[in-house]
Amino acid sequence: MAALAKPELWRTEVGVGDAVAVLNIPGALKRSRTFDIDVSLLVRVPEDNAEAWHALTLEIDGQRQWHRQVASSCPGQTDGLDYHCRLVLEAGPALRIRAVAGTRGAVVKRLQIEAREDL
Repeated sequence: MAALAKPELWRTEVGVGDAVAVLNIPGALKRSRTFDIDVSLLVRVPEDNAEAWHALTLEIDGQRQWHRQVASSCPGQTDGLDYHCRLVLEAGPALRIRAVAGTRGAVVKRLQIEAREDL
């Protein structure tokens, strides 16, 4: 029967102007699970702000996992940052993933977290 199990997919997305996305994955009592975690930030870059930048910070269960700040390219269009990691969630505890966007000049268009179970 395990071969017929459908992998879990958890996703959250925030839109224009929002700078924080939080994804909570409940624990499973009887099994560990492996998740591929993808975080994506998309910003709108103003045409006239050459000093615009955007940043993305990822926290897992309150601990900083990753952070990057870059100059925003493509004036008048969009730019972004992506992060991928893989983690094992042992049987029992839940998981909290928090993504925080920072900007100067650029505007958050979308911030998304996705956790896909790998069976």
